[in-house]
Amino acid sequence: MSVSGDQMELREEEIRAHYDAAVAMLEGFDHTPRIAKPGEAPQPERSSGIGTRRRFRSTTPGLVTRSTARPEGVRLLERIESSDGGDALVSPVQATVMQSLRRAIAIALAVGDGFSEATGLTALKKENLEGRLPQARSAEFAELLQAEALAVLYTFANGVAFLLASSASEVTVELGGIDEMLTDNAQLALHGALWELDQDLERFADGEAKIVAVVLAFAETLMEKVGLRAQTAPRLGAFTGASWRVEADDFTIQGFSPARKAKGTALTMQFKKPNEVVGNHIAKYQAMKLAKMLMAYDFERKLNPFAEMGGFIFTFMGDGKPGTGKTTLIQMMAGLINEYCLNAGYPFRYQNFGIDNIDSYQGKSGQNARAFIDNVLDPNVIGFGTVDDIDQIAGKRGDRQSSAGQQEVTAVLMEAFAGANTVVRGNCTFGMFSNYPENVDDALRQRAGARFLVDGPQTRDDYVDILALLLGKRHDIPLGDHELYAAQEIKKAVARSFEQHGRPQEDGLMRVWDATEAKLGKLDTIAKIGTYLKGIQEADERFTGRAIKNITDAVKVRAMDFELPDEWMEQPDLFLFKPYDEKLKMLEDMRQPITVDMVIQEVNRYADSEFRYADKSDEVAIEAMVRDFGRQEEARRRYAEGRE
Repeated sequence: MSVSGDQMELREEEIRAHYDAAVAMLEGFDHTPRIAKPGEAPQPERSSGIGTRRRFRSTTPGLVTRSTARPEGVRLLERIESSDGGDALVSPVQATVMQSLRRAIAIALAVGDGFSEATGLTALKKENLEGRLPQARSAEFAELLQAEALAVLYTFANGVAFLLASSASEVTVELGGIDEMLTDNAQLALHGALWELDQDLERFADGEAKIVAVVLAFAETLMEKVGLRAQTAPRLGAFTGASWRVEADDFTIQGFSPARKAKGTALTMQFKKPNEVVGNHIAKYQAMKLAKMLMAYDFERKLNPFAEMGGFIFTFMGDGKPGTGKTTLIQMMAGLINEYCLNAGYPFRYQNFGIDNIDSYQGKSGQNARAFIDNVLDPNVIGFGTVDDIDQIAGKRGDRQSSAGQQEVTAVLMEAFAGANTVVRGNCTFGMFSNYPENVDDALRQRAGARFLVDGPQTRDDYVDILALLLGKRHDIPLGDHELYAAQEIKKAVARSFEQHGRPQEDGLMRVWDATEAKLGKLDTIAKIGTYLKGIQEADERFTGRAIKNITDAVKVRAMDFELPDEWMEQPDLFLFKPYDEKLKMLEDMRQPITVDMVIQEVNRYADSEFRYADKSDEVAIEAMVRDFGRQEEARRRYAEGRE
């Protein structure tokens, strides 16, 4: 096992040394379940005199063609072979599943060897076999055996999911849970997992089309269960703190984090150019900057210089009235990232989490949300994830009208966007969009680090520009007294938009501003601005420390308020392909100093949005109550008239 940087290379000879053991497990072993109960699926009937084994087996390279398993044992190779109704030859799909299972077991056993060497477990195993294990170390020995079992189990499931990812189809299977998860030692753990897989294949793989779906669902479920168990298990530092690389498979093992193929998404959306987004100046400008920020991500270091310097937008909220351009903004940003990634040869993955991902099956909505997050977070791709109409998808806690699935989604998104285990590498960003952000759970909304007010066209020039844009060129109507798209010149428009936030826009916030300014004068020191922030908190108790963090992050983004040259995107050698440290130095040289105006503008932008949400939420609730009271009064009147 060789070490490169912070990664250890898992050599091919170390993996292949475990092939025989892996094939032996797949051919057959005895296992009496200790936790789970065997399934009740009926066995297919066969005519008398016809054996249960095939006469021939395909000559797939590397697959042993003999079996010494006892009839009552777990025989996975035979289980997979029998899934196609008795064809004499192994199909390509069956062979792929068999080889992926063998490869994943061998990789897991090799990782187990590395873990044992790093922790001293190898020596303890030898002492135990020789009867020399001191009683004082028996507890340590048991804990290390459990830790090795968890590491091997997770690596096996991770490897299966990774190796079979390219064979996945639209077919899906709901397996339920995994019961036979044993952690006494690594071999018993694998036996329990393979017994469980055999049971699942027997119950659900009623045709070749479902083999891959069953195995992938099993691997995902096993990873989730092992990951939960590992949260409280001791002595796992040697596994979680290390990183193994399997070069032949492009497979990286990083603790209890799923590895995924660096495969981009084939996008079919209709992209928009920046000049096709009229109005929305700040939102458009920040989206354009963020698209270029993502491209600074370093695939070797697995980190973005912007994330290290503190100017990266990991989550943002785009809100505005219906028809103001939220979908157009998504199309523009996805189009820009896609274009940059195609030019640089980077894999790009875009995914939207929509209302169709809310499932009536208990727990499934949360699983869908977790899969969405994991797909976008994949450190091997540039990712962009959107949650459109988030007020319909993520339920408010305590809201009786929210379904259990919506509540599950809220919990998953809150943990993913700002949870204890959230790691911002800078390879992806998440955008939440809504026409009614006041209906989004307060805590989830505050996890949006940046606010994009999508307010559509505002000025007379904006409306002329959008009319001319949408009419197209197939007409003879004269343009008239107007310089087309001059108002959309991005830097001037953004400067005007930021200047508007030198003072608050919402009435509630204006009262706090006026009171603070009357007491302290111009807000030109940290102490005065801090007093203003405290005044905001007294007016709206939801304005907490998280709001201050979001504001300071936005200020740091403003400090990075420079446009990465288009040439850097068009010619990747100028910046994108440079070493990480060189990219970091180039960006630091472009950083701007933080000013009082920047801080005041970002405080007002963020606080304005919170007051706007609160005012709208209260107003909607009041209007609903007024309508209810009106209906009650009318009902009483009609009732009284009917009794007369």
